[in-house]
Amino acid sequence: MRLITPNFEIRSEDVNERAIEANVLAGGGTPDNVQRELARAKASAVFASLPINERNESIVIGADTCVVCGDAILGKPADKDEARKMLHMLCGKTHEVITGVCVKSPSFEQVFTEVTKVKFGVLDSFQEELIERYINTDEPYDKAGAYGIQNGGALLVDTVEGDYFNVVGLPVRRLSMVLGHLHIGY
Repeated sequence: MRLITPNFEIRSEDVNERAIEANVLAGGGTPDNVQRELARAKASAVFASLPINERNESIVIGADTCVVCGDAILGKPADKDEARKMLHMLCGKTHEVITGVCVKSPSFEQVFTEVTKVKFGVLDSFQEELIERYINTDEPYDKAGAYGIQNGGALLVDTVEGDYFNVVGLPVRRLSMVLGHLHIGY
């Protein structure tokens, strides 16, 4: 967000992400639909939690990122074995990183997704060694798909097609365009 504006505050509210995901997918929705609904739910929950006098002056941004490999939506791994399994699944393949974003104010709401394609290196002895070192850090366990490209997970990546910052978790260029229409940011 600092790339877009120096004036922001981070707030969060609990939303039942798994229930939203299950509901959207049960209705025939796609991972894009899931990410849009999660972003909308997060922005709406924070917006509703604001005191009424703050709501009229606030713009809330909700975002959620997932990794999709084939038909599988990869969330955050629970442990080393699950992280290893996810990272192995991604090796040698191109997967999608999808971020849903909702920009919400009293008179405006825009929801969009950004998709970036990421290809991991093939699973050879070098990649296996990188994976083992990586899963022994704290990094994979709060990241969708078990990796963060901005740190040690970058070593696993072969190519990125699209918005790098989307893989980090926020498509800053597209978001800055939306906020620019609202005259927010630099």
